[in-house]
Amino acid sequence: QVQLVESGGGLVQAGGSLRLSCAASGRTFSSYVMGWFRQAPGKEREFVAAITGSGGGTYYADSVKDRFTISRDNAKNTVYLQMNSLKPEDTAVYYCAADRNSRFISEGQNQSSRYDYWGQGTQVTVSS
Repeated sequence: QVQLVESGGGLVQAGGSLRLSCAASGRTFSSYVMGWFRQAPGKEREFVAAITGSGGGTYYADSVKDRFTISRDNAKNTVYLQMNSLKPEDTAVYYCAADRNSRFISEGQNQSSRYDYWGQGTQVTVSS
């Protein structure tokens, strides 16, 4: 079992920045891929970013590439999402997720069905 707890959401003006954190329980955190997803009201949950178990590889949705950075600190069992140049369309509930079956990023890593543990989500609101 893995428990994931997100934090760091809030209200920010367009162009601003936020850093989300996701703390994970368990002793094998460094062995699996972590991802961030988001869901806006009335929309499907969508992939944002993923990172390999070691942190050496990352993968981003085109909509956030060059603005968001995913990272992890395996000593702290924590994955981060640094969000810069935020836009109103980034407004959503952000979820972290664990793919305990994968150490490396592979095809389909942007599909929510690949992830078997999810956090409760944290709200990010970007005002114009």
